[in-house]
Amino acid sequence: MSFSRDSLKGSDSQESPDLPPHQRDSITRVPVTPGINSSTYTARSSTDSSKAGGSGYFTNDPRKQSVGSSSTLRTESPADISSTSNIVQGATSPHDVLRRMSVSTRGRKESISDIKAAAPDLALSGSIISVTFTTPHALKYHKNGDWELGYRRGQSALFDSFSYLSSDEVSWNHSVVAWTGEIEAPTESLAAPEAISDTTANIPGLSHLSAPIPLDGEAPPTPPEVDGLWIPRDHQVKLEQQLAQDKRIKTVPVWLSDDTETSDEGITLNDQARWRRYAEHTIYPLFHYKQHEPNDGRAERIEWADYFRTNLKFADKIIEVYKPGDIVVIHDYYLLLLPSMLRQRAPKMYISFFLHCPFPSSEFLRCLPRRKEVLEGMLGANLVGFQSYSYSRHFASCCTRILDFPSDSVGVDAYGSRVEVGVFPIGIDVGKVEQMAWSKDVSEMYDALKKLYKGKQVIVGRDRLDSVRGVVQKLMAFERFLELYPEWREKVVLVQVTSPNTIEEGGEERENKVATRVNALVTKINGTYGSLGFSPVQHYPQYLSPAEYFALMRAADIGLITSVRDGMNTTSLEYVVCQRDTHGPLILSEFSGTAGSLRDAIHINPWDLTDVAHQINNALTMSAEKRMAMQSSLYRHVTTQNVRSWIAKFLRKLVGTLASTNNENVTPVLDRTVMLKQYREANKRLFMFDYDGTLTPIVRDPQAAVPSERVIQTLKALAADHRNDVWIISGRDQDFLQQHLGHIPELGFSAEHGSFIRHPGQDTWENLAEKLDMSWQADVVDVFQKYTDRVPGSFIERKRCALTWHYRQADPEQGLHASLVLHKELEDTVVKKWDVDVMKGKANLEVRPTFINKGEIAKRLVNSYNSDMAKMADEPGNSSEKGKDRLDFVLCMGDDFTDEDMFRALNGLSGTQVERGHVFTVTIGASTKVTLAKWHMLEPEDVIEAVALLAGVGLSGEAHEQLSQVNLATVAGLEGHVPQ
Repeated sequence: MSFSRDSLKGSDSQESPDLPPHQRDSITRVPVTPGINSSTYTARSSTDSSKAGGSGYFTNDPRKQSVGSSSTLRTESPADISSTSNIVQGATSPHDVLRRMSVSTRGRKESISDIKAAAPDLALSGSIISVTFTTPHALKYHKNGDWELGYRRGQSALFDSFSYLSSDEVSWNHSVVAWTGEIEAPTESLAAPEAISDTTANIPGLSHLSAPIPLDGEAPPTPPEVDGLWIPRDHQVKLEQQLAQDKRIKTVPVWLSDDTETSDEGITLNDQARWRRYAEHTIYPLFHYKQHEPNDGRAERIEWADYFRTNLKFADKIIEVYKPGDIVVIHDYYLLLLPSMLRQRAPKMYISFFLHCPFPSSEFLRCLPRRKEVLEGMLGANLVGFQSYSYSRHFASCCTRILDFPSDSVGVDAYGSRVEVGVFPIGIDVGKVEQMAWSKDVSEMYDALKKLYKGKQVIVGRDRLDSVRGVVQKLMAFERFLELYPEWREKVVLVQVTSPNTIEEGGEERENKVATRVNALVTKINGTYGSLGFSPVQHYPQYLSPAEYFALMRAADIGLITSVRDGMNTTSLEYVVCQRDTHGPLILSEFSGTAGSLRDAIHINPWDLTDVAHQINNALTMSAEKRMAMQSSLYRHVTTQNVRSWIAKFLRKLVGTLASTNNENVTPVLDRTVMLKQYREANKRLFMFDYDGTLTPIVRDPQAAVPSERVIQTLKALAADHRNDVWIISGRDQDFLQQHLGHIPELGFSAEHGSFIRHPGQDTWENLAEKLDMSWQADVVDVFQKYTDRVPGSFIERKRCALTWHYRQADPEQGLHASLVLHKELEDTVVKKWDVDVMKGKANLEVRPTFINKGEIAKRLVNSYNSDMAKMADEPGNSSEKGKDRLDFVLCMGDDFTDEDMFRALNGLSGTQVERGHVFTVTIGASTKVTLAKWHMLEPEDVIEAVALLAGVGLSGEAHEQLSQVNLATVAGLEGHVPQ
């Protein structure tokens, strides 16, 4: 077979050798249709498309691409369209309103006023901010400041949804926030002068160092002396304006670079691919059930820091354009941390997240070192969407198994709120596909392909060349088919197109292994079952032009997709549309994201080669009636569940979720970047830590809760800074705190919930409850003893100012039931007689004097330190700045009900004794608790990690050790570069 490559002549010589394979014309512009070259149908398509008044499914200029015609869709509208007032009237819940609205708007333009009327409390602005990793445009920059906007491959369905939301067909105001992507800067060689000049003054220098010196003495800005692409600020602004005024999709670009590479004069883009490395080297393979070999983690530390900074830059850009009432929709695995970062900055923001790739089971996700951060990031959204039910079930299961969050099949309870989980299989723009697939150019190519393969059955496969697309399995199954069914030899041909992989799965070595294996299998099959005049496998390792692709889909007798793990394979959907008239069966891997939607396709397990071979034979021998019935069902599904219905369902579900959870109080995960920034700017800092459940995990035996060496060393490092005052405020007695932490002289202690305190640097304890009447203890002991006798494993802990009944070692159900009865009895007897409070802790009940609690200690400490600082500021010769005479950083962490007293007290002091932005109250533990704290952390390990971040120490608490991976990313996010 020969292919014309006339269109490539004269262009390859000017092609930059630095371009990745998927951007080289020598690869992407190789025609696959015999006898028809690029120049032939490119000219025709431009003429025909202009006559038709439509646009192609793919185009090199997204600005010229409009939403395709939907005339081919047959949607039945209700006979009676209700008005908005009728929709709302009689509705029993927000979900009921939205359900009615979805019915009433079927068949007509969806109105934002309908949604606003259904959920008036949300105060929706009518704007949607879609967030995706790269812009829909592939950008090419020229030194004169001109920008070329090309079409970015690989996400046509997603970009079609953006086009739909930006069109006049919907009433939403829509914009996209995305990274510029790797900006291409073609090498611009000097043109040969027509005549030899008398002077070299007008010839531009090869670099800025050889440029002539301006005579007026005003030199232009000199690009930095570094490798990389330098873009002046005015050229950046020009691109931003060009993208903002784009008629198809309004885009707000995110510029990614180190802070040291950005200035008022411009930006230098170095190693642009680094911003995608962690997502593509670590997350993408693992989400597709592929685990890398173990490594020393040095490269991953830097990649995670860049991934963290990428999400942080996106969060900053979104906050710039966000207005209250806007809906933010975040897409895919590059931005898994973004929902939580946005929630930290705007707790009331309406956030949804949609994952386009698979989500693995908990057994695989546990292999990801940053699994907790990934899950926490996703749980910042109000709604998390997936392609199939199994992916949503895996996500909910991971939240329960890894984070210990309660979950069910439709949601997760996290951070005091409910995160809904839903399944929304994505669709395609059927109108655009049909318009392109039956154009004149495609029909000519279709006729040429049918003539070429006349008398043969054509099996078509079109996949990206990576290990998850199952090309190797497909070839092995086809080989097995030829072995089992010799009667089909020389009657069936497999046309396999493999496009270059645009995702870096840990470097080129992995891709090269797949390519080598594919080439070896093709050679083996053709050598075994082929002849001089026939090759059963036609393999084309290249990109197809849109026209060639649709011609091939139409010419196929069987579509064969053998993905071993896939998100949403839109090839299968496009194949169904292209088989509208010819009814070719679709053989689809059960591991593809479309398998759950395309239920009438022939489902196969790509690892079962013999069964795949049998199913190929079944498809080839299937009766015309059965093929037509299968195709009719598949076509009906694809045309009705299209890209419009996908985005409409997703937004409708989001609004319903927001309407039902609008009054819930969300406590976001602690923003360590903000905390670290304020810590570094502060001159005087106060720390207050609970002990059990905060510095150490909760254990069955309270005496076994001893601090680890890391806890001790990290607290030492934090307290060693003279600007820090560190206090342990616990319900523990003096002896316990003295025994385990008393050897650190810089620490202050408050024992028994504030009954006793010991100041830093002192050895003596002060009894704050010395004058209180403790006669109540006898009555409490009598009641406690009665329940201790009833519940095996329970016991009484006697403190000087409090009594505690523990049931941690008892049967959980019996202990919990007894505690409820005991609590009621104490309230009815002792509390009415004495000034005491009954406090419910973790597997315990404690009785203490009413006026002794942690909140009083917190207020006492803040007032005391502020008073001391004010006195120092008033001393002669001390010229403190205004506002520097009081605490400017307060961090308070606790895990149970008694610590809420501290949070309540500090909330009351915020804005008066301490500025609001300088107070960080953090609750530790269960995600479902209702708390007065502003922030949330999951477990004591996170507390120590945060303290180590502030103290600048490593995993063992020593200053000479490198920071942990999480803390390194936080520092990089604050400083704008990865520290060495």
